[in-house]
Amino acid sequence: MTEDAGVRRAADAIGQVRALIQDGLDAGAFAAGSKLPTERALAADLGTSRAAVRQALGVLEREGVITRHVGRGTFIAAPADRGGRGPLETSPAEIMTVRLLVEPEIAYLAAQQARPADLAAIQHGLTRGCAAGTHEEFESWDSVFHRAIAQAAHNGLLLEMFDTMNAARKLPVWGNIKRRSASPERRAVYEQAHREILEALNDRDPDASRQNMRAHLLNVRSNLLGPS
Repeated sequence: MTEDAGVRRAADAIGQVRALIQDGLDAGAFAAGSKLPTERALAADLGTSRAAVRQALGVLEREGVITRHVGRGTFIAAPADRGGRGPLETSPAEIMTVRLLVEPEIAYLAAQQARPADLAAIQHGLTRGCAAGTHEEFESWDSVFHRAIAQAAHNGLLLEMFDTMNAARKLPVWGNIKRRSASPERRAVYEQAHREILEALNDRDPDASRQNMRAHLLNVRSNLLGPS
């Protein structure tokens, strides 16, 4: 398997496991604290490799979506597992404030540090997001796209900060406001903004990457919260 193929498989697994958890929560089959199937079972159910599932679970653990305990298994994170004030007590306005502070600078750094496999992962998130058939699927791949940029910065502490912030986007209040503000026209604008961000990253242009990310997030904030 080529490096790019491995990246695509891991990105697919992240989206699939995330969707499996969200669908289970929506249907009432899962709740906070529910145990997930084993890596082997997830790989069989999703038609992917155990290595891809393991990578996906690692990402979701860092985001605070799941917790893993040696000898016990993998569980959907409960509020108590997140500790401190945490993203469970935040708001869409706070989330957007932090995103605007952090993500443009991540994009600036990613333009300098990204490797070919990182750019392939970002492209894959963009491609799958544009092909998404539902709002929920698009949102899942939107998260993959933005996290792939954070990974491309190759700064472990910055990635931890991003994951803490990004975990807040899984809150019901965020999902509800995003759903209410969604429209085909706005999605098309978001997709074009993602293309422009990736183009700047591919051009190794830190300033354009920062500016394009900031413009995108300002538009998202305006759509969610109204003009500031």
